Amino acid sequence: MSTMEKGFASSLAVGVGIGVVIGWFLRGKLRAMSPAFSKTKKKIELDLTDSSPKLSDDGEYKMVIVVRNDLKMGKGKAAAQCAHGALGAAEKAMMKDSETLYAWKACGQPKVVVKTDSEQALLQLAKEASANGLICSVIRDAGRTQIASGSRTVLAVGPGPANLIDKVTGHLKLY
Repeated sequence: MSTMEKGFASSLAVGVGIGVVIGWFLRGKLRAMSPAFSKTKKKIELDLTDSSPKLSDDGEYKMVIVVRNDLKMGKGKAAAQCAHGALGAAEKAMMKDSETLYAWKACGQPKVVVKTDSEQALLQLAKEASANGLICSVIRDAGRTQIASGSRTVLAVGPGPANLIDKVTGHLKLY
């Protein structure tokens, strides 16, 4: 196996590991907060289909994580920053809009990672997301490894209705 293949394999393993840890953490937090999560998945879906105006028209929820491509982060670094973004956004949703968080959880916690080319573009997306009433979390790096301290590395938009998130991030290319 070449050095590049080993690097990719280790980055992939780190990314998968981070995703598992975040999912495990959020699952425990959600179960502790809501009696709805002690019910079956079918029952949760039934509980979420009432006429609440918070729910998406099409029932689809997701989170989009926007990575700054101009920073040229390694794959492992980018994966860690994405995990920080997802966790930060989920924590904000837990505090501000638990209904949407539960609906996103019931949809399987879909996440999409896309890229942008500058800090200015990242901040403009955050402004648009906030103006549309979406949860968003901008992550700043601690500066311990590849990136300068305080650099804005990723933006997590959502969890929220997929159609609304797509209005803000739908034009971005996959990372």
